[in-house]
Amino acid sequence: MTRRSLLKALAGLGAVAALPGCQTPGTKPHRSRSKAVVLENQLPGTDDWLLTNTRIDPKTKYRCPWIEGYCSHTSIQAGETLDIFVSTNPVSDFTIDFYRMGYYGGTGGRHLLNLGPVPGIVQPDPEIGKNRLRECRWEKSISLKIPADWLSGVYVGKLTAAREGLQSYVIFIVRDDRKADFIFQCSDTTWQAYNRWPDNYSLYDNGASQWFWGPEIEISFDRPYGKYCQILDQPLSIGSGEFFLWEFPFVYWMESLGYDVTYVSNLDVHADASSLLRAKGFLSVGHDEYYSIEMFDGLKKAINDGLNVGFFSGNTCCGRIELHPGSSGSQNRIFTRTDFFGPRDEEEIKRFPAMALLPHKSPNANELIGARSVAPITGGADWICTLPDHWIFAGTEMKSGEGIPGLVGWEWHGDPANIAGLEIVATGITKNYAKGKEAEGIYTATIYPGPKKNFVFNASTCWWADGLSEPPGYMRPSVYTTPQGPDKRVQQITKNILDRML
Repeated sequence: MTRRSLLKALAGLGAVAALPGCQTPGTKPHRSRSKAVVLENQLPGTDDWLLTNTRIDPKTKYRCPWIEGYCSHTSIQAGETLDIFVSTNPVSDFTIDFYRMGYYGGTGGRHLLNLGPVPGIVQPDPEIGKNRLRECRWEKSISLKIPADWLSGVYVGKLTAAREGLQSYVIFIVRDDRKADFIFQCSDTTWQAYNRWPDNYSLYDNGASQWFWGPEIEISFDRPYGKYCQILDQPLSIGSGEFFLWEFPFVYWMESLGYDVTYVSNLDVHADASSLLRAKGFLSVGHDEYYSIEMFDGLKKAINDGLNVGFFSGNTCCGRIELHPGSSGSQNRIFTRTDFFGPRDEEEIKRFPAMALLPHKSPNANELIGARSVAPITGGADWICTLPDHWIFAGTEMKSGEGIPGLVGWEWHGDPANIAGLEIVATGITKNYAKGKEAEGIYTATIYPGPKKNFVFNASTCWWADGLSEPPGYMRPSVYTTPQGPDKRVQQITKNILDRML
């Protein structure tokens, strides 16, 4: 089919009747189960959480050996003990300041605790293990029992070395078991997959290629996060994975409106997806690439049991991983890529030849999301409305063919699933201008009904949160296209979806 005929066909798919009961939401969230987030964000905030003195070793490109660390848990509950492992090279005392990330009157964070000074030591670089595994076995620097009044959220510890005042982060999630309106899933398996610490030891590096997309590479959560390695130079990623790049603008906006939200790690969904049913809506935001089969099956079952899901993300559930204990015995600290969620695609294999080494026997991601990652995988476009009368567009005044500039990027979803009632709410042609790899694709943003009057929305872009807010320290991405920042239409669509979940 030509691009024109394919787009015409996709637009036709979108012409199914909208889900019943369309309502224009109010200006504020309603029927919240808890005011905990509202009360939390009324407490004094500060922007002191921002890193102000950073440095990267040019030999490694990604590492800050002067002060770096990692945590014993990706997520932890109040009353449990978090161990923090820190290395300073050269040796220096250091302090650690803990902050919860949110809105807090526009400052973005609240200071909770200062510890130190703590004597620093030079911790050893881990040996290169089987399948290029780099697993640190450092001495514990600090232990912290999580206080009972620390609300679920994303927390950073800002490490500051007394010698030169250089800084980096550690990051962790405080989770709870309470019923909440929304569960926000942090995409930390993807953060770790792209983590090249200490230099080129990500899930993508097999020693011969820095963008290897095949099996038999292992990575560990027992190591610091190096600076982000793609698209933009973001100092705030030193020690914090990809949270500040793609997810924090959503958190900042959502908490500014007082939505009742609690937070989990990818690993929490892997361990117990049934716990998601304590919420009305589940949110995947930003770059959420790596799922285990337990995550896929568990989330699919939760949808069948009535959970609403918003995939405000791109490249979602693309790579299948298997998780294993670390050498300390802690569960789910090591993982490896084992497959691709979808059929074998020769166009994808041309761009990533190592994909041919995978069995391609996993379920199709579009059965969960509504669409999936397809060749050429990367690219950018405007987010173009195809169903202006659909309830998600209520209050936006968007017209058919109207686009939100640059919102689609840098990875997206196409190949909509054959699910009864699925509608395509936005679609268009993506452009990829990578030298020698110029290519076009077709993205599809979708929504489909669940069996219990619930629904699943797929925004089909990593950059959706760029249209919601611009927190302190945020840096706008620009590759193939450039999103234009907070947009009332993106905010209204998101409110329509979240409020409908309530």
